[in-house]
Amino acid sequence: MKDNTRIFEDYKVPKAVATMAVPSMLGMLINIVYNLADTFFVGQTGDSNQVAAVSVSMPLFLLFMAIGNLFGVGGCAFISRSLGEGRKDRVKTISSFCIYTAIILGIIAGVVFLIFKQPLLYLVGASDNTIGYAQDYLKWVAIGAPFVVTAITVCNLVRGEGSAKTSMFGMVLGQLVNIVLDPVFILDSGDKLFGMTLPFGLNMGVAGAAIATVLGNVFSVVFFLIYFLRGKSILSITPKRYSAKNGIAKGVVNVGLPASLNNLLMSVSNIIVNIVLVGYGDTAVAAMGVAMKANMLVVMLQIGLGQGVQPLIGYCYGAKNYTRMKKCLSFSICCNIVIGTVMMLFYLVFRENVVNMFINDARVVNLGVKMLTALMTPGPVIGIMFVLNFAFQGMGKGFQSLLLSIGRQGLIYIPLLFILNKAVGLNGIIWAQATADFVCVIMSIVMFTIVMNGINKKSAVSDK
Repeated sequence: MKDNTRIFEDYKVPKAVATMAVPSMLGMLINIVYNLADTFFVGQTGDSNQVAAVSVSMPLFLLFMAIGNLFGVGGCAFISRSLGEGRKDRVKTISSFCIYTAIILGIIAGVVFLIFKQPLLYLVGASDNTIGYAQDYLKWVAIGAPFVVTAITVCNLVRGEGSAKTSMFGMVLGQLVNIVLDPVFILDSGDKLFGMTLPFGLNMGVAGAAIATVLGNVFSVVFFLIYFLRGKSILSITPKRYSAKNGIAKGVVNVGLPASLNNLLMSVSNIIVNIVLVGYGDTAVAAMGVAMKANMLVVMLQIGLGQGVQPLIGYCYGAKNYTRMKKCLSFSICCNIVIGTVMMLFYLVFRENVVNMFINDARVVNLGVKMLTALMTPGPVIGIMFVLNFAFQGMGKGFQSLLLSIGRQGLIYIPLLFILNKAVGLNGIIWAQATADFVCVIMSIVMFTIVMNGINKKSAVSDK
């Protein structure tokens, strides 16, 4: 544990930020590939109903991710802040509470999904053509729910103690296992993949995709279990340490809830924008899907940096080392501005080529270029909001984090979507997300200024 606290206390700011942020950013890059893998390999079956079944099941799968982030992100922030305060015993209680509560809720959610999978799938858009495949997919994901939830939770908790590389390795291991197993479980022997003939395959289709996902998470959980058993962590997996008392549950949920809601709102907002775009035809829906996938790279990299430095900010805040905290924030924000600017310029120059990589339809490409341009416009500044939002989480400022989370994907974006659509039509939909992003950047700066003014006043009083 001594090496981990050296990152928080002794490393120079650029080195500390890089040590924490780079593994998180690399993990995000692998995560992008991982998110596309199931759809890609199921698509190789040539059955559009199976592809649709995976897409239909995603909103329900995101509920498992939301549970994992509730206890993972909330616990991560609470752990780093407690370490800064020197309260290592509380860290052990926090980790035990998060892990075992997440497992229990994962089991409950899995059982509920197994019992009610058909009505739930019809509720989120399954048709008579896709319901059978969707049930096959959801059945296996529900069975593996405890592993899915636990992997996400523990990955975040380990990051909270400063073990950024271990956190990344555990997450990437599971994702790579999933990607490698996908063609084995989904496709049949003799099928073509990348121009080559597969020597073996189980031909399980969407059910195989779900099993590969679950096994990937099992590998992640086993990796972290070995890490704990080797005594490399200050975190505890001992059930005797479990307690929700003395502000433990409140401290976790206060920060974890905004992160959890953000996952859910991303799913909801994507559903709503597709519903609104349907009025402009399937071309518009396809173009927005392509533009959002292309934009995902920029957003994920900037989120990865903000997520990576969150424990560093939390530790400094807990230790009342506000000078170092401000330096870490300033450096992180500058890095995200540079990343956002470079990526924006790259996409603006090669936007048509980028969209063409996803689809070769002239109408979709033309509209996709416009949409990608709009989504990239806030690129240089949106990273400011991501860093400040994760800083709020690290500092335990759940209300501010909640406002930004529900604002960007909900309270600001969704009303803008309908207002601008009514005012200027399709162009309004295209620019709604960018407008919401600019508003949220301003909100984040104003809220952070207010928080820091409060901290400065308290510091001035305590110094007297």
